[in-house]
Amino acid sequence: MSIHADVENLLIQLGYSVNDATKKQMETIAQNTKGFYDFAKHLFSLNDELKKVDAAVAMSNSKPYLKLKCNSADENEIKEFEEIIKKWAEKYKITLEKVPNKNTYYILGQNL
Repeated sequence: MSIHADVENLLIQLGYSVNDATKKQMETIAQNTKGFYDFAKHLFSLNDELKKVDAAVAMSNSKPYLKLKCNSADENEIKEFEEIIKKWAEKYKITLEKVPNKNTYYILGQNL
């Protein structure tokens, strides 16, 4: 599968429209994220699991990374969000960066 097809599939699976701007943004994210294509296929199941706690995998508009964002104000959902992403990051050896004062993390890359 080509990188362009991978990018388009990612956009579709994460609920984005496929156009030149979103493809370029996702390609930039992929280039800036160590090991991106090695773990990208695992983003779909993570995104599905996060939906249960009003959270999602999304493209960041401020940094060239994907982010994990919880929109819930419910303490139990926030706690579950933290547990889900910690377990996922450990399983796939992913480095996350917490955004100060938000229930958001950037996916920086894979550390093998």
